[in-house]
Amino acid sequence: MTLSKSSLPLKRSTGDIPLLIAVVLLSLTGLVFIYSASSYSAQSTYNDAFYFVKKQAIGIVLGIISMVVLSKVDYHLIKKANIPIAIITFITLSLVFVPGIGVENYGAKRWINLGFFTVQPSELAKFSLILFAASYFSKNPERAYTFLGFFPVLIYGLLLCVFIILEPNMSITVCVGTLLLSLLFSAGVRLKHFLFLLIPALIGGVFLIIAEPYRLARLSAFLNPWSDPKGEGYQLLQSLYALGSGGFFGVGLFSSRQKFAFLPFSESDFILSIIGEEIGFIGLLLVFALIFFIVMRGLKIARKSKDFFGFLIAVGITMIFGIQAIVNALVVSGSIPPTGLPLPLVSSGNTAIVIFMSEFGILYNVSKKESLTF
Repeated sequence: MTLSKSSLPLKRSTGDIPLLIAVVLLSLTGLVFIYSASSYSAQSTYNDAFYFVKKQAIGIVLGIISMVVLSKVDYHLIKKANIPIAIITFITLSLVFVPGIGVENYGAKRWINLGFFTVQPSELAKFSLILFAASYFSKNPERAYTFLGFFPVLIYGLLLCVFIILEPNMSITVCVGTLLLSLLFSAGVRLKHFLFLLIPALIGGVFLIIAEPYRLARLSAFLNPWSDPKGEGYQLLQSLYALGSGGFFGVGLFSSRQKFAFLPFSESDFILSIIGEEIGFIGLLLVFALIFFIVMRGLKIARKSKDFFGFLIAVGITMIFGIQAIVNALVVSGSIPPTGLPLPLVSSGNTAIVIFMSEFGILYNVSKKESLTF
């Protein structure tokens, strides 16, 4: 008896398992280097060399739990949470400015205190934008073809940027703005409309730099860090010292010298410098090979997604991960002006690790689709 192709049984794909393995492997790699980068400062400040490691480990565990749960929940159900998540996003972004709730560090109000832990609402804002755009355009993809059609997504993204820049947090603002343009382009916005948005975005970026004296100082330090080696140029110079000391093969795991209070934020924004110092250029290539692998798997999932909602969700999650990784690498290498932006899945930060791993759980769910068995 001969079975026709249409009569063959369907089974649900197991999804992109290599993606999840790569995500967990990168987060564990980050945990190792968080210990190396922070052990001295943590011991000096908190009398516990594992202080930042413990916090990150909790974040990874919570992130894995969330990733597993969301990998099993049909991603279409997440669309129903679009409006509630949008409301929660703007409420939490507003709470950072409320005395007693918002937490201020180094002149920036970017966190809210929930008692036992703090959260960074701008991390949620990035996913909120992805979900809003994917939900909006999937209802009618032709909305992307006219300015009035995509105007609600544009306004939503710009409002997020306004709240975040007021903290102030220019690095995340730039990431959200770039993510917004990426989502609009992926949704099918016409080239003339896209260019019309791109030019004001570039002008706005220049304005944000010149509007604040400290940003101009950072730009000056970027152009010539030796003009202020103990001030604005200090962090960049220490980062370059770390990368230069690492050479091709590094000074050895846990053997960094810059982590001894020379390089500020070595466990977060500048952890890549410590990685380069300890395992060298070859080690950095391996780390970025893993990051590149995750990006390529994400783009492949987007390309093969079975509906427009899944496509935009996959594109958005992949893009924000890739954008942050690229910007962080450019900052620590002195290729662009210094700005505080963590390396996703690697740098210390509970809110970021939980949300990114949750997003990858959703991305994995998108990769689960029906296929024929033969």
